[in-house]
Amino acid sequence: MKTRKVNVTDDFHGTLVADPYRWLEGDDPEVESWVDKQHERLEQFFAGDDVRLKYQERLNQLWDYPRRLIPRKSGPWYFYQENSGLQNQPVLYRQKGLGGEGEVVLDPNLWSSDGTIALSNYSVSNGARYLAYTVSAGGSDRQEIHIRDLETKKDLADVIQWCRFTSMAWLGERGFYYTRFPEPGTVAPEDEVNFSQVYWHELGTAQADDRLVFELPEEKELGFSPFLTSDQAYLLLRVSHGTEPRNGLYYKKVGEGEPIVRLLEPGEASYSFLGNTGSVFYFLTDLDAPRGRIIAIDSEKPEREHWLEIIPEQAEVISQGLYLNGTFVLSLLQKAHSILRIYEENGEFRREIPLPTLGYIEGMSGRQEQTEFFINFTSFLYPATNFHYDLNTETLSPFGEQELKFDPNLYQTSQVFYPSKDGTQVSMYLVHRKGLNLDGNNPCLLYGYGGFNISVTPSFSASRILWLELGGVYAVANLRGGSEYGDTWHRAGMLENKQNVFDDFIAAAEWLINNKYTRRERLAIEGRSNGGLLVSACLTQRPDLYGAVLCIVPVTDMLRYHKFTVGRYWIPEYGDPENPDHFQFLYAYSPLHNVKGADYPATLVVTAYGDDRVVPGHAFKFAATLQEAQQGKAPIMLRVDSKSGHGHGKPIAKIIAEHADIYAFMRKVFNI
Repeated sequence: MKTRKVNVTDDFHGTLVADPYRWLEGDDPEVESWVDKQHERLEQFFAGDDVRLKYQERLNQLWDYPRRLIPRKSGPWYFYQENSGLQNQPVLYRQKGLGGEGEVVLDPNLWSSDGTIALSNYSVSNGARYLAYTVSAGGSDRQEIHIRDLETKKDLADVIQWCRFTSMAWLGERGFYYTRFPEPGTVAPEDEVNFSQVYWHELGTAQADDRLVFELPEEKELGFSPFLTSDQAYLLLRVSHGTEPRNGLYYKKVGEGEPIVRLLEPGEASYSFLGNTGSVFYFLTDLDAPRGRIIAIDSEKPEREHWLEIIPEQAEVISQGLYLNGTFVLSLLQKAHSILRIYEENGEFRREIPLPTLGYIEGMSGRQEQTEFFINFTSFLYPATNFHYDLNTETLSPFGEQELKFDPNLYQTSQVFYPSKDGTQVSMYLVHRKGLNLDGNNPCLLYGYGGFNISVTPSFSASRILWLELGGVYAVANLRGGSEYGDTWHRAGMLENKQNVFDDFIAAAEWLINNKYTRRERLAIEGRSNGGLLVSACLTQRPDLYGAVLCIVPVTDMLRYHKFTVGRYWIPEYGDPENPDHFQFLYAYSPLHNVKGADYPATLVVTAYGDDRVVPGHAFKFAATLQEAQQGKAPIMLRVDSKSGHGHGKPIAKIIAEHADIYAFMRKVFNI
């Protein structure tokens, strides 16, 4: 398919860069018409041997099991979100006691007929009288805060706008602190995600009456996330610069007139607040410890010579932590899977808590004054399950039922290590049927992410089970850029080191082929978001290595990514193309700018109209460029969804439809 080109050229530090498909960044009728033609091409591709409905039927069966998100306790109530199976959105429940009966608090499935309005976040007041919750529509990151009286079960008139990624920190039952951005139209469009401000909202008042608590307009790119200590004595602000994990922390004593104290500035290290004892704050930090350690800072004696190390850096990576009932509960990563340990307040090791299998703790919850906590545990063949731990009885027990719609005994999980281009050892998980014949003929799906300090660990996906049932091998590589092996591992895959991530992924593909798990013609690579950047870069660098590419909500234009919505948040990770030194390495791998005439493998680019995190223009321009450059016969297809976004809050029906298309695409390409 040929796409209209325009004569647009930018001068980057003396290098002229053409951008002939820039018009696809817009949302005018011509773009819609172009997308419609892409949709027609995709439908023609599936015509004649269309198994999508058959796959949707099986995916519906696999997804039809109860899934409960990690509980939070407030007052006598446990609050949790649960999807009974095929509900488009999880329902928020509360129950009294661990064995109590769940009571519906909010059902987002009633908010729209197609499930595209979602509950994004919620926060319960300390006495469990009020609930603040955020609502987003059509997959957007934009949120509105609403407040429900849990006694009357009715919403208050209060509605708070212009929020993104906000949290709500309750002070008693009076109100809460929250973060918002400027009202659209009051600043330049590119600044609508700058100038983060922390406000105080008093219940029963209008947003116009909210009190500004903190802002730093002279540092407009900093973001602030408010939370309160368990004793409600201190308001703390997590300070971030985009997605850079090296955050800061400011605080103030609760009460009018107290100044904000800038305790820790962003840019030096990451600091995760765990709790406090009076003026002493406990942090998980990677300062002078790439794998993490626990330190104590007395806010009344904040000088570094007074800082205390409670738990030193371990051989494993400390990924999450809680401080409750005078103990530290730590989730650690050991070769990219979780272990769970408890330490005394003085840092002395108490015990390790056995986990059900080799897997990953996705989340932990517990309040400092409690003697209990929850973990959410998962693995490739083990659906995410909540477990409750009682510190007094030292027992770990499930909270909620686990139901399987497949036989996990048919499959196996293993972990291997392979050398990357520079000799670095990289780990990779393999999941497949038991007794797999290593004859090089198995269809294989290789997944990766490699960025933003995010670890890719064992996790369950009902959709992946269909791939295993089709005889596929599923491989997950723990690439540099993630946090699987600490901050050093992350730093080795960001900014000028980003090529390491692509080298790690290419080496994983070569290992799978060389070890007869698959062959080039039956190897598919998949990545989403930053992972979409990964696979699109690997596609342009080694088009000869894969049989199919699944490029989902991708970042592909590394010279303009920072100009759209929250793209500027990623500058600390990727670099700034306005900086001459950064331009050199960005331009060197930018997928959009490295497409050349070649025999490309079958490629499916997936995006959504409502994606305001990675705007669909990335996918549109990349698909058009690939289609023009394709010299082989393999299809280059684009799938565009309506009324969904980057992924958060996506209805189950849309998730199933997308995966049915993906597996049908691979089935046809690989002749499964």
